[in-house]
Amino acid sequence: MIEALLTNAAVLLAATLVMWAIAVKIHDASIVDSYWGGGMALMAAVSWFQLAQPGLAAHAIAAMAIIWGVRLALHIFTRWLKEGEDQRYKRIMKKARENNTFAFTALTKVFLGQAVLLFAVCSPAQVGILASAAPAPLAPLAYAGIALWAFGMFFETVGDLQLRAFKADPANEGKILDTGLWRYTRHPNYFGDACAWWGIWLVTASIGWDLALYTLIGPVFLTFTLTKWSGAALLEYGMKKKRGDAYADYVARTSAFIPLPPKLPPKQQR
Repeated sequence: MIEALLTNAAVLLAATLVMWAIAVKIHDASIVDSYWGGGMALMAAVSWFQLAQPGLAAHAIAAMAIIWGVRLALHIFTRWLKEGEDQRYKRIMKKARENNTFAFTALTKVFLGQAVLLFAVCSPAQVGILASAAPAPLAPLAYAGIALWAFGMFFETVGDLQLRAFKADPANEGKILDTGLWRYTRHPNYFGDACAWWGIWLVTASIGWDLALYTLIGPVFLTFTLTKWSGAALLEYGMKKKRGDAYADYVARTSAFIPLPPKLPPKQQR
């Protein structure tokens, strides 16, 4: 398995350098976001192709990771085509543009770091696929993982579609989406992401708990970054600055991550 993982790492490094070269050519490092999902799908595919006789768990994990990754990559890529460079990366690369160090900064501060995190987060998929190298029936825990993955895919896909439709309507300019899944959680897409990868991890755990312990960093770190680091925390910081009291009211009545019934306004809490 070590040799297979080293092969994966080499493929990922090559893909990272290609994406970096494209970013330097177009002078836009924000394309790395679409590479996040696409890179995980690539790691799952390369792992699967290295097996002579993949087991059912390998088929299941590969399908789950590839479907998740391709959907996310296409969603973010089409958004990038429409909206252009992400404001977060404009801020990150501002000094690099001024100092004419865009290529070096993009490589060291964006792409290589992203590659390391990507490799770690998708470790449950890589290890689970590579460990399922012989035919064997799926364990009950694997079916639970597939169900959790499907639930997560529903949440993130529908959440993204609802947000895209909301933004496409000019009448919603300056407003806050608080209907559909966004009525129950402020981040249905991030919640769905976490569920999908905890589901993949459960399928890997069904093969062996030792594998689950080795790859626990994947879903744990992903959940952390979605809730506390570059996901919800960063997004909400910007929303509070742009929407002020309106967003504060939305925060007060809507669950931060796990979907829950919205709270009643203060006057109705009796």
